[in-house]
Amino acid sequence: MTKNDIKTILEEMGTLLELQGANPFKSRAFHNASRAVEGITQDIAEMVSSGTLRTVKGIGEGIARVITDLISTGESKDYDELKASVPAGVLEMLKIQGLGPKKVKHLYEKLKITGVTDLEAAAKAGHLEKLDGFGKKTEENILQGIQALRNRGEKSLYPVAAGAAELLLADIRKERGVLRSAIAGSIRRRKELIGDIDLLVSAKEAARVNIMERFTAHPHVQTILAHGETKSSVVLRQGINCDLRIVADTEFPFALNYSTGSKEHNVEMRSRARKQGLSLNEYAFTPLPDEAPRGKKARIPSCSEEADIYEALGLTYIEPELRENMGEFEAAEKGTLPILLKETDIKGTLHCHTTYSDGVNTLAQMVEAARTLGWKYLGIADHSRAAAYAGGLTIDQVKDQVREIDTLNERLRGFRVFKGTECDILPNGSLDWPEKILALFDYVVISIHSNFKMSEKDMTKRIIRALKSKHVTLLGHPTGRLLLARDAYPVDMVQVIDAAADFGKGIEINAHPMRLDLDWRLCRYARDKGVKIFINPDAHSIDGLRDVYTGVGIARKGWLEARHVVNAWPVERVAGLLESVKE
Repeated sequence: MTKNDIKTILEEMGTLLELQGANPFKSRAFHNASRAVEGITQDIAEMVSSGTLRTVKGIGEGIARVITDLISTGESKDYDELKASVPAGVLEMLKIQGLGPKKVKHLYEKLKITGVTDLEAAAKAGHLEKLDGFGKKTEENILQGIQALRNRGEKSLYPVAAGAAELLLADIRKERGVLRSAIAGSIRRRKELIGDIDLLVSAKEAARVNIMERFTAHPHVQTILAHGETKSSVVLRQGINCDLRIVADTEFPFALNYSTGSKEHNVEMRSRARKQGLSLNEYAFTPLPDEAPRGKKARIPSCSEEADIYEALGLTYIEPELRENMGEFEAAEKGTLPILLKETDIKGTLHCHTTYSDGVNTLAQMVEAARTLGWKYLGIADHSRAAAYAGGLTIDQVKDQVREIDTLNERLRGFRVFKGTECDILPNGSLDWPEKILALFDYVVISIHSNFKMSEKDMTKRIIRALKSKHVTLLGHPTGRLLLARDAYPVDMVQVIDAAADFGKGIEINAHPMRLDLDWRLCRYARDKGVKIFINPDAHSIDGLRDVYTGVGIARKGWLEARHVVNAWPVERVAGLLESVKE
């Protein structure tokens, strides 16, 4: 049971208590404990064994017992009983945009609605608008939210699916007889949302049964859908479908290429093979005698690695992230594919939060965690005063933080802390801080956190007006989307990118797993316009700093090289850029 698993369970217990109508202090205690766990810098299992868990502010005796049970046994009686007290469909309703625990509780108690299907029927029949706190507009919004939920399908955030896949594959690799193994599918292509998990192993026939047994018997497997010698399918505890295929080692490169996809990429690969008189499938190249060029029998290329397949088709190797049939073949033919950004290129990041606003770790803890990652700098950008719900700073707190950062910089060697702010863009496009306060910062991230329902024209104007300010460095989470939870607000991002280029401003790839915004499909356009790209984790804890590496995957999908991404620059060059933007 990981720290993140425990954090999620405590958060869910708080929500379940709200649905039960429990004392608000009790439900709030679990929500607070979830945040407290997120901020723990020590090994939580060691804290349980040493009996020091109760020293963490926000973790009382009852919650400590829950955590201890989860660490010790992977289960909690308190959690199981609480979960069993509320129909599973009620929890599913919370995934609908705009429906919080209070409204869901009201629907459950007053109309006995226990799931999304019942809710949809009641909304279509006009029953919801009769409830206190609801109305015709709310009813319409709920129906739109249900449709949006269905459109998203059974998807998972990239880190959730990738983490589960890595855990399973690490265990499978322990089995004797495994020769090669890989995570394939949309995880390997670094898509922001994952439908299911594809695992691939090469092994000798004699080892296949034991490998499959190990896979299907894994503790994280909830349901076995199919169990065969070369392919098995399961459902994991997280609700994600996962397939494991076993092939001969000679087939491995072909199976890996095929199962990585995308479908569109694979179709083009097969088409190019046919032009050379070859059939390409998930197992091998085979000849197509009747279609060989000029009647000659096609030579079967020897392919021991995936790169050999591309070479056989006259292409340079195409990285998995680029395999969407969006120009990669033409670039591979010409030898102009980008040398993609790597995780090891990252030297620091901006847009991080501390306990000054809504973060769970102190400024000093965030800095130390960044240094542990081997970075050379860290930027702190706590919320401006309009974001009162997120602990937006007062002017006095800004001055206190500036002094603390200055003191840290005097003490640190080979590391720099940049002074920043995440400044709200107000509805009219003006900025939340006055100019004299904005001038105190090394950089300014501007973001929208309210008034999402403007027209596309007005929202676009709002952002562009804010970008004009001489104090602004970059635009944060540009479309405001929350993957699997909230759609982007209406905005013309082409116009916004054009304006950022004109004004010399940057745009971030917000690397928080629920955002991944700027979308990878727009990265190339921003790059070609000369917009500086920042990858920022929007970290609210020391663990959140590592979300930068999820953002690297989005940058790679967006064809970005190290030279396009500010995080890969030396700290001196970053400082020079931040200074030049303000001139």
